[in-house]
Amino acid sequence: MENYTLVAENIEKKFANHLALDDVSINVPKGSIFGLLGPNGAGKTTLIRIINQITAPDKGQVFINGEKLCQKHVASIGYLPEERGLYKKMKVGEQALYLCQLKGMSRIDALKGLKKWFSKFEIESWWDKKVEELSKGMAQKVQFIITILHKPDILIFDEPFSGFDPINANMLKEEILELKKNGATIIFSTHNMSSVEEICDYIALINKSKKILDGSIDTVRKTYASDIYEINYGGYFNKLGTTLTSDYKIIEMNETNGGGRIKVEVLNREMGGNDLLTRMTNFGTITSFQKHLPGMNDIFIKVVGDTNEVTE
Repeated sequence: MENYTLVAENIEKKFANHLALDDVSINVPKGSIFGLLGPNGAGKTTLIRIINQITAPDKGQVFINGEKLCQKHVASIGYLPEERGLYKKMKVGEQALYLCQLKGMSRIDALKGLKKWFSKFEIESWWDKKVEELSKGMAQKVQFIITILHKPDILIFDEPFSGFDPINANMLKEEILELKKNGATIIFSTHNMSSVEEICDYIALINKSKKILDGSIDTVRKTYASDIYEINYGGYFNKLGTTLTSDYKIIEMNETNGGGRIKVEVLNREMGGNDLLTRMTNFGTITSFQKHLPGMNDIFIKVVGDTNEVTE
């Protein structure tokens, strides 16, 4: 376990007649951003609640830095839930100080850190406002600061970009990457697959209470790659369609004077990319030739859809 900040082994959790998690295991490498993915109701939030000791598993164990999860690890975790939990009638600064002290910070250290982050986010003027006066995005900035200020070993962000405009979402994304750079291990739960591709190193996909996929982003994308190639070229390929056999299919073609880009699917697995490349060099100069890797959104839809078909 020495290479992992968090390990969850064979977690099972039932609520009444509903099985929320069924033998789910994840290994979160140290200093990584780990995407916890799945459709609504899949079991992600239940797993997050177990890690935060809000509820306990019926079976299985969770380890933090090799130690079995216990009360002392509360201070080792920073949790930003999807449903924000700030008290609406309290003043922002007063509440931030209170919550940071609950995480074990002294008032002096908490005040110093909060002032620094409020200045960084340009929100000093919000200090004496009540939370109910803030927009959803503003309140989220405050809770993000409270979540990270005590420098926990593990940060859990559940839909952290919800309520943010593109500029503030990008700012938050940069801060998350900076936290990783400084050694934090981050569990990141979201429905936004483009964000997953941009910041996650590893993922686990949960559907209908079971883990159905996990691994590094690169490995997962390569595993689900089809035989589609993207080729950039110089020359004229407009007659290519009449020369390719039924072993190939042109999916997309964008040609300009003296060059362009084409996307071709190899239908016959025995032919492969090498044969395609040989055929295309007869028409012009190939400037790039690479296998097309599917996006995480396509993989998410395919894997979840396939699993639903099997279980229905």
